[in-house]
Amino acid sequence: MSQTTEKRSRLSRFGGWVAELVLVFVGVYAAFWLNNYQHFRQDAGRRDHVLASLEQQLREGIESGKINRAEQERKAAEFRRALDAGEMPSLQPFVFTTDYSPTDWATMLQSGGVQLLDVQTLMAVRNDESVIRWGLSRMAWYQKLSDELIVPNLDQDISFFYDPATKKLRKRFEIYPEALDATVQFANKLERTHTELLKRIQAERQRNR
Repeated sequence: MSQTTEKRSRLSRFGGWVAELVLVFVGVYAAFWLNNYQHFRQDAGRRDHVLASLEQQLREGIESGKINRAEQERKAAEFRRALDAGEMPSLQPFVFTTDYSPTDWATMLQSGGVQLLDVQTLMAVRNDESVIRWGLSRMAWYQKLSDELIVPNLDQDISFFYDPATKKLRKRFEIYPEALDATVQFANKLERTHTELLKRIQAERQRNR
């Protein structure tokens, strides 16, 4: 075999090896890209699912909150009006019920919400949850006082709760109108944080589309 023929043979083998190497590289890169793309699509789907779930919960919470807030505002305003007019309105057991469960948020975040949500959205979620926890803790405190001071004495004469001379609540029962006002304040603050979070979630969903 001449040197020229041998050189061509070597070049041919080298070219074939390079071509195989390029094909392997392209194949690995394509597989890597496809895998990343699939993960991206999966994460995008999960992110939208989490955001859609939060959006639905917030919409429902805001609507029901408006109804409850209106009722609480009416109740608090009526008691204040009667109290200021010296009518000595009767006290009722203070009861605050909610279907909020902190485990719902924890489950959502632990199932991937922390990795999927935008940092600002996650902060808004934390802020909203903080308002809820603080408000519920305050409501539980007022309900405890009601259970201790009001409920056991509902069969007492109105003078037990009011000073007949001034027609003002006795000091230990002044927490009652305060509790009614606190309920309205909690509802207002919660609606604001819910609305802020809803806007951020809607904006993030729009960006991801």
